[in-house]
Amino acid sequence: MARTGDDSWDLASSVGATATMVAAGRAAASKDPDPLIDDPFAEPLVRAVGLDFFTRMLDGDIDLSMIPNGSTERVQAMIDGMAVRTKFFDDYLLAAAATGVRQVVILAAGLDARAYRLAWPPGTVVYEIDQPDVIEFKTRTLAGIGATPTAERRTVGIDLRDDWPAALRAAGFDPGAPTAWLAEGLLIYLPPEAQDRLFDTITTLSPAGSTVGTEYAPGILDFDADQARELSAPLREHGLDIDMPSLVYAGQRSHVMEYLAEKNWRVTGAPRDELFTRFGRPAPALDHIDPLGEIVYVSATLA
Repeated sequence: MARTGDDSWDLASSVGATATMVAAGRAAASKDPDPLIDDPFAEPLVRAVGLDFFTRMLDGDIDLSMIPNGSTERVQAMIDGMAVRTKFFDDYLLAAAATGVRQVVILAAGLDARAYRLAWPPGTVVYEIDQPDVIEFKTRTLAGIGATPTAERRTVGIDLRDDWPAALRAAGFDPGAPTAWLAEGLLIYLPPEAQDRLFDTITTLSPAGSTVGTEYAPGILDFDADQARELSAPLREHGLDIDMPSLVYAGQRSHVMEYLAEKNWRVTGAPRDELFTRFGRPAPALDHIDPLGEIVYVSATLA
């Protein structure tokens, strides 16, 4: 079903299921014999959602080599891809904290467990923004396994299409304090004008010294929906019905790094393959097929 301006979802459907997919990737990366990340909360959260494909994947009951171009190397590259993405944003947030930033905002937080698993300095407040049912599910599930946040965690249950800045302020957010913003895996699910509006709002709410972490997916400009559906066909045959072409907003939009630079952010970008090398992982083969292209992971500081 195509996206609409007032659609909704849970963690087992539509955009919400992609959050569960990301958590499943983090769970798999954490189980790696030589793990780059350690997310002990990803697996219990995925199991609590209860999507059969992902629970069977974690149990080892699905042969991931059936993925298009599947092979042991291909599957490992996918796991490593989630590991390096997660590691990049973990490092980004902790680097911001090391400079004295004590206010963090995670946009569309989904099943992100950084408020529970990162070693935050004393006095750090982590705001998580997502739809109320998503926030409630994660809070209840993690409480049920005895997890406690490692920072002061404040949840903001609101759709990003609504007045989330007002809700954020109501939760105690201080727009005068430097903030580390995280918009991970979010932009492709926003219409082009909403992407611009998001960065405009972040800039308005940020004093000098604030940071933002996000990514730029060049392939969204000429996203090939037919290719994406063909690549995901084997997954649908195994019960994973996530139709990415119907979830993303393809076509022309602002270049993330250029847009931020125009707003007086000092921007750096790291292509995914560069991160593989940085973190000691074998670079994916050249025949790697990804409809979103060579994703660039971005961090920026407001001057």
